[in-house]
Amino acid sequence: MMRALILTLLTVGTTHAGQWLGLGVMVGEPTGLSAKSWLSKSTAVDAGLAWSLSGDKDLQAHGDYLIHNATLLKDLGLPGNTLFYYGLGGRLQLREGSGDEGKDKLGLRIPLGASWSPAAVSVDVFLEVVPVVDLVPDTEADINGALGVRFWLK
Repeated sequence: MMRALILTLLTVGTTHAGQWLGLGVMVGEPTGLSAKSWLSKSTAVDAGLAWSLSGDKDLQAHGDYLIHNATLLKDLGLPGNTLFYYGLGGRLQLREGSGDEGKDKLGLRIPLGASWSPAAVSVDVFLEVVPVVDLVPDTEADINGALGVRFWLK
């Protein structure tokens, strides 16, 4: 319980770094809460507090630094308010269980995604695929993916 509280505070603290704040949900692996804060017109930080739907009772907190590219997806014919993004971040996965199944994990995230926002509403929809390389307690690869929506507070 104490670890979850500390992770929540760290996640919320990370998201207040920019001028705008988006709060919402993501569905996938993992599923949970999402927050994003813009640092400039092309950079942002995002954070998530989520759990696994794969049958495990794992809790995950992650944070990423994101770089956005507005022209890449526009060149493919998508609307101008669709942004491609990539970045680098970290994840902490708190795991229930005994033995190796109960060992917490710490790893690097490499988010790749796209977000779209309608012009008339303060909301965005995002889809991302995130390769993960866990470093602690063992080095192993994983992949996360999510579809989400965030509501923007200005």
